[in-house]
Amino acid sequence: MITIVDYAINNLRSVEKAFASMNLPVEVSDDPERIRSAEKLVLPGVGAFADAMNNLQTKNLIAAIRESVRAGTPLLGLCLGLQLLFSESEEFGRTEGFRFIPGKVRRLPDRLPVPHIGWNQLHLQRSDPLLEGIREDSFVYFVHSYYAEPEDKEDVLATTDYAIEFPAIARRGNVWATQFHPEKSQDVGLRMLKNFAAM
Repeated sequence: MITIVDYAINNLRSVEKAFASMNLPVEVSDDPERIRSAEKLVLPGVGAFADAMNNLQTKNLIAAIRESVRAGTPLLGLCLGLQLLFSESEEFGRTEGFRFIPGKVRRLPDRLPVPHIGWNQLHLQRSDPLLEGIREDSFVYFVHSYYAEPEDKEDVLATTDYAIEFPAIARRGNVWATQFHPEKSQDVGLRMLKNFAAM
């Protein structure tokens, strides 16, 4: 069973439908005990970093997610969900994240059209079960104004270019994350969700 975390600031229904379209068992929950006992967790998200962390705190989900990850549960963060897994964000002032992946979340340079919306290519940095069947230069769909800057390059599975290079996919231990929306990335994104479900 794949448990999608509901913290009232996410695009969980489209993610749920993506898993369900492949006949994969999926549920949506904001129950801390269900999060703690989950087999696999997905943390989607759209919106502002601070609002997301506040909602997670209000619903008592931060501790539940941390306990689940410490117990070895695979976690997949999507879009804002990726950013929340890093140490902190500079969006609207400094806000602390989960700290699963050391690094900071920064705003895309002002010289670029922001938000970054559209299809960009993946540049694979190393092999990983999440990337099984994914080709170099595959296109995926992005919608974001901030990007992650990890402390350790070994935490980067794939990058993309939008005048600057930044992580498109990150991983540390049993935590994976994509800056793009797999559920909107057609066959490539669905293959990644299927790979995650198979772990």
